[in-house]
Amino acid sequence: MIVAARCPILRKQIMSKLPVDPRILILDDEPFMLKLLARMLTNHGFPSVSCCEAGEDALRLVDDAATRPDLIMLDLNMPGMDGIEFVRHLVERNYMGSLILVSGEGERILRTAEKLVQAHKIQILGYLQKPVQPDALLMLLSQSTASNDAAAKLEGSDKAYDAQAISAAIQSGAIVNYYQPKVRVDTGKIAGVETLVRWQHPVDGLVYPDQFIGLVEKCGMINELTSKVLEQACIQAKTWQQAGHELKVAVNVSMDNLASLDFQDVVVALAAKAGIAPNKIVLEITESQLMGDMRVSLEILARLRLKRFHLSIDDFGTGHSSLSQLRDIPFDELKIDQGFVHRAWENETLRAIYDTSLALAKQLNMEAVAEGVQDRQDWDLLRRTGCNLAQGNFIARAMPADAFEAWLVDWQKRLVTEGLLSVQLEN
Repeated sequence: MIVAARCPILRKQIMSKLPVDPRILILDDEPFMLKLLARMLTNHGFPSVSCCEAGEDALRLVDDAATRPDLIMLDLNMPGMDGIEFVRHLVERNYMGSLILVSGEGERILRTAEKLVQAHKIQILGYLQKPVQPDALLMLLSQSTASNDAAAKLEGSDKAYDAQAISAAIQSGAIVNYYQPKVRVDTGKIAGVETLVRWQHPVDGLVYPDQFIGLVEKCGMINELTSKVLEQACIQAKTWQQAGHELKVAVNVSMDNLASLDFQDVVVALAAKAGIAPNKIVLEITESQLMGDMRVSLEILARLRLKRFHLSIDDFGTGHSSLSQLRDIPFDELKIDQGFVHRAWENETLRAIYDTSLALAKQLNMEAVAEGVQDRQDWDLLRRTGCNLAQGNFIARAMPADAFEAWLVDWQKRLVTEGLLSVQLEN
């Protein structure tokens, strides 16, 4: 069950972000539950609430522009049209509102339903298990604030860029590196950073890689881009080293990079030019990329490892051949995918996958990095279970290099003021 702290200011925040007098529809076959949820919403300041016991009645409200809800609270297990089927009908109607799932079903079926809604590209604020607690409901409603803000920022994010513009950006230095810190869980000390590429567009501002990496790969510019990113990362690693920070700097590597035997020479030359030791550079390989004929990529990775560059298997557990890749490639580091880390402290399925991944890393004498650490509960889980490294927005968002020193001072203060090292290891 989602547990929310009582927060009186949330109600004002929600009302200021949702549409004026938002229409909320509750679909549940239990009359008592309908009354209970409606009363909770009314008490939280939402007067426009409709209730339906059957999917067909709810769809009639969706079809009418005058009654179409901005938010639907949906029960999954109902006679006749169940909640899963109801979602399919919403897709057919191009429903643009939000959903909250409410059910007495177990955590795993709720998560499956949540993934289905997301796959249908309908905004889902989350799910609540019955009996619903008022604070938990209010907290989920508050997420609409963040969702609306994010949607506003992403408006126009599907803008298409052409190859000529991207090529010019690479040549002109408009491609810049941001860095997200990795810290040691046992001491809180900074251990390294992951390099994340950005395009500083003269008109559109900061453009994220999901808007241009696909085209870069399609147009055969990925080697040029990776070389530019790696060059900047090596220079920055040397700068930090001279400032007294012994950090490992990680750079993401595309499968296309590993298709050319020249790539190994490029990596070696860039590190040597910057004067940075190979063991300070980590090449993060996304496991789903390592498929098909692996002879060239195996040769490149084996040679780089022999020269003491570090190799990391990224997003572990999300591909189809993770174990065989761990068998075949000399990785030093295993990155547990964020989808298995965030909220693993409360979800039995996530916890089992997280524990298994962590144990595997330890047995193979690899450092384990937990990605997607979003809150204090995630951090405390890593502390209890003895994970080596943590990365995520709870620690720091990706930042330009010149913001690193200020972040480091703030992080060191947080370690003390928030007692981040107080949680002990589990037996």
